[in-house]
Amino acid sequence: MTTFHSFAVHVPDADLEPDPLDPAQILRGTPEVSGKVLWESRDGRNSRGIWQITPGVVTDTEADEFFVVVSGRATIAVEGGPTFDVGPGDACVLREGDRTTWTVHETLRKAYQITSA
Repeated sequence: MTTFHSFAVHVPDADLEPDPLDPAQILRGTPEVSGKVLWESRDGRNSRGIWQITPGVVTDTEADEFFVVVSGRATIAVEGGPTFDVGPGDACVLREGDRTTWTVHETLRKAYQITSA
């Protein structure tokens, strides 16, 4: 049994690990993704962490996610839904199954919580 301890992380300069994209997701540029899972529930249905992507255009199919942008800027277009611009301090909610296109203008770093079905 793993014991969970409270902790704090300085998100803007936390060390992240490479998390390569599926090449089929890349529409333009050479974006690179990195991240770090800070916490995951025992059943694996909930996770919290930090995620970063460099400039480019990518597609994704989302999980239920809440995130706050720490740095950078992007435009997120939800297929059949809204398009919104996000930057530092913006909070965002994406629904599971949303198909999105991310146009990353400046390297974007976010702190997130994901809930899986």
